[in-house]
Amino acid sequence: MQKINSSSTGKDARKEITGCRFSLSVMSDDYVSIILKAIKSVNTQNVWSTTDALSTVYRGMRVHVVDALKCFFVNAHDDSTHMGLEATFSRGSPADTDEDCVFADSVERLNQTNKKFPAICKIAFYSLGVVEYPKHIAYAINLAARREVLERVSHYAYELEGDINELFDHFGEVMEYAEENIKHYVLQVTLSVNSPTKSAIGPV
Repeated sequence: MQKINSSSTGKDARKEITGCRFSLSVMSDDYVSIILKAIKSVNTQNVWSTTDALSTVYRGMRVHVVDALKCFFVNAHDDSTHMGLEATFSRGSPADTDEDCVFADSVERLNQTNKKFPAICKIAFYSLGVVEYPKHIAYAINLAARREVLERVSHYAYELEGDINELFDHFGEVMEYAEENIKHYVLQVTLSVNSPTKSAIGPV
């Protein structure tokens, strides 16, 4: 395993770095312990991580970044607490560097989680510096449709609904496609569970 920290030169960044910055909003008086417990539950051996007053960052190989974020969210979840996750994935930024990153020797996931529960989600997919970007967005939407988690296409985003494992699998497959076809992309994800708003509004 190769660990790169802030003492690196910052030149010629490795383009296989996937990064994710995320924040969890918990509608509970016990939100501090819920968030901290979830953070501590994640095996971060295969990602570089840091947490500040606003958010947490994971950086490393895509498979491990997705694995770590999924573990965090699944372990924060319970059947009654409303919570929302805002996560921004990015790869290939020309301003990125090799600093603060872990490159694992294997793609084996360290945080296998089998818990199942329903969630709703919206995604904004940005293929940056690409003239034909609509075709990449359409491809991502079609991936969601084939996985049968696509709820609808809306303004500036598409919406998903389904089991949390299927949703995270979709995040991974969109980014895998992006790695093969786009130099720089951003995936903005909003996840929500146990939302009283959804039950009050009903189908749109």
